[in-house]
Amino acid sequence: MNFEEMKLSAETLRAISDMGFEEATPIQSQSIEIILSGRDVVGQSQTGTGKTAAFGIPLLEKIDIADRRPQALILCPTRELAIQISEEFRKLLKYRENIRVIPIYGGQPIERQIMALRKGMQVIIGTPGRVMDHMNRRTLKMDSIRLAVLDEADEMLDMGFRDDIETILAQTPEQRQTILFSATMPKEILELTRHYQRDPAHILVVHKELTLPSTDQYYFEIKEKVKLDALCRIIDMENPSLSLVFCNTKKLVDELSEQLQGRGYFAEGLHGDLKQTQRDLVMKKFRNRTLEILVATDVAARGIDVDDIDIVFNYDLPQDEEYYIHRIGRTGRAGKTGKAFTFVVGKEIYKLREIMNYAKTKIIRKKLPSLGDIEETKTRHFVDKIKEVIEEGHLIKYINIVEEMMTEDYSALDIAAALMKFHLYDADAEELDMEAEPVALARKNARLRDEDDSMVRLFITAGKKDKVKPKDIVGAIAGETGVPGRIIGHIDIYEEFTFVDVPKEYSKVIINGMKNKKIKGSKIHVEKAYESKR
Repeated sequence: MNFEEMKLSAETLRAISDMGFEEATPIQSQSIEIILSGRDVVGQSQTGTGKTAAFGIPLLEKIDIADRRPQALILCPTRELAIQISEEFRKLLKYRENIRVIPIYGGQPIERQIMALRKGMQVIIGTPGRVMDHMNRRTLKMDSIRLAVLDEADEMLDMGFRDDIETILAQTPEQRQTILFSATMPKEILELTRHYQRDPAHILVVHKELTLPSTDQYYFEIKEKVKLDALCRIIDMENPSLSLVFCNTKKLVDELSEQLQGRGYFAEGLHGDLKQTQRDLVMKKFRNRTLEILVATDVAARGIDVDDIDIVFNYDLPQDEEYYIHRIGRTGRAGKTGKAFTFVVGKEIYKLREIMNYAKTKIIRKKLPSLGDIEETKTRHFVDKIKEVIEEGHLIKYINIVEEMMTEDYSALDIAAALMKFHLYDADAEELDMEAEPVALARKNARLRDEDDSMVRLFITAGKKDKVKPKDIVGAIAGETGVPGRIIGHIDIYEEFTFVDVPKEYSKVIINGMKNKKIKGSKIHVEKAYESKR
């Protein structure tokens, strides 16, 4: 289902749209309207299927903003999950500031929690032990609770929280609505449902058995801020004819496709907000190979039926294990072996392990290729092409040209080496016109923004109000200074100004070259960014 089909407030729909979700997951589609109706629910669903939003969206819709007492209680097994749920709720409440949410858990000073509770919190998210502590101190009263959620109930029972859960629920009004989510349904869970729920709706979301295509699967552990540079580096290394890049939100699809275009790649985005004519045009370009990189959301990618996609990139880790299978199934078709590369940031490694367990597959860790690796690969490919041309023959015309050059005291070896240099590096050689600044130096800092301060951040007096996009910034710098667009790093565009990362060696050249220049018709000023301007 689409969220617009559900009876949700305009504020919630707007927040969901900002989060980038295009449609409800199966557990959300089945749960939200039932919970909104007031009925108890028993949901069986694995982690990563969107169950937080499945109970969070209707729960927040049901809060009475005029009542500052605790109205909803979510019990979960760990502090990490309590924080995660709280963060998700804050995103859902982006346009509803009159609902107050607090996570309470052990390891945080209880005095701080007591002060917050005294101010009036309508939604309590907590671990059983800390909730019990507040109940015993009488800093949290349960008589106003109208909705209780037991999230990952089987985990809480495994951790020995059954007595605490029963004590807590016993203090809440009998007429409350009770929601229970669990990955498994052991006997103890069923006993809880019989004692504390009234005629619950049973919702079961089971993963389909899906087969893996013939695909080599790898992952890279990286920081969020270097994702774009890492993607560019891998594309340069692998040199795919067609690649598909998956993002979790429509907003990121738009941003990433623009950033790739700004760096000179033939890339476009595909998501649900595009008109059908736009979608058809993008897909036509992709099938005709005039478009090399397609950036898409999971929903938009369902209509993609192209057999010869070389690589699938999980720029974002998919929200559902099943989505991972669908994504990598876009490559490795028609008897070919494809490749799938996944970017993993921080604690997402645990989610990746869940995907491996579900898919019964091994995803191999891989190091990002170095710039030297990229150069070596390009050289090897070029040498292979030269060998093919020699094998084909028909070289008399070109042999005559070489022989003529040799009469001018050039050796055949010198001529061959010069031709290789020209064909491997001519693009950079044409764009760079700087004495004592070899191409190799530019390439050293080209893509991946390392932690060694090799990049400098520049401040540009043009931003969103000037309708500036990443490709405009890159195009202006490359056109006015001769610096190749591909060495330019991360670009952050704000309302009034823009920050752009460039290799330290070229910062002065860019600053001087952009004096009194214009971007999108607006005169701009460029200088080194300082902390006071951030």
